[in-house]
Amino acid sequence: MVIATRLRPERLAFLAAMHASLCRQSVPWEAIVALDGADPARLPTTLAADPRVRTLVLPRPVGAACARNFSLDEVRTEYVNWADDDDEFTDEAMEVRLRVLEETGVGWCAGYSQDLHPDGATTLWRPPTPPGRHEAGDVWRYWRDPADTIPLGPTTLLARTDLVRAAPMGGLVQGEDYCALAMTCLAPGVVLPVPVYRYRKHPGQMTAQDGYDELESRAKSFAHRFGLSLRTACLPRRDCDPAAA
Repeated sequence: MVIATRLRPERLAFLAAMHASLCRQSVPWEAIVALDGADPARLPTTLAADPRVRTLVLPRPVGAACARNFSLDEVRTEYVNWADDDDEFTDEAMEVRLRVLEETGVGWCAGYSQDLHPDGATTLWRPPTPPGRHEAGDVWRYWRDPADTIPLGPTTLLARTDLVRAAPMGGLVQGEDYCALAMTCLAPGVVLPVPVYRYRKHPGQMTAQDGYDELESRAKSFAHRFGLSLRTACLPRRDCDPAAA
């Protein structure tokens, strides 16, 4: 698990809730929390006391994309999942996807997500990519135009660490996780029709900030072209999975 955070006071309770959702998982896990220029002393005590949580302390703010990519060097697990510091996982998120990965041998497994509203209610989001198995590159068939909705929720992906390292976060100031979807061009995977992640809706969300829409189209265009280029490069072999080489 990789989480980047600046430990802003208004988000600390959310980070503690994210950690609590990890503690409810039924399979072993560990998390890398990248402190993006933040003081380690502000880390919630529940995380600081958990031996499954390791911190990567960055001496100055570098942004979410860079902090997350630096964290990949610290990952020791076979599979990895991106997460935000203000969201949470459903209770069976890790177990259901890990079972698919181990039983089928695919490179990644994704699910649905839910918007988590301030009153605790949730709204289900079904990605454009339908449930079932998808061969390497096929996810991009459901993102035909950059302006369209992204084909999967990036934080719903549990994937082999070597594949994520081959297609990590993009060097963008926002929408960097769109680029992480390109990992689906490197190996086959499975989409499950069950919610595995909850996006917390709150005024401090990055997507709710003034000016966010100014760069959204550029971020999606860059990520779309990146995935398309990777898919095209892999087409002769169909599957660019490094483990298949």
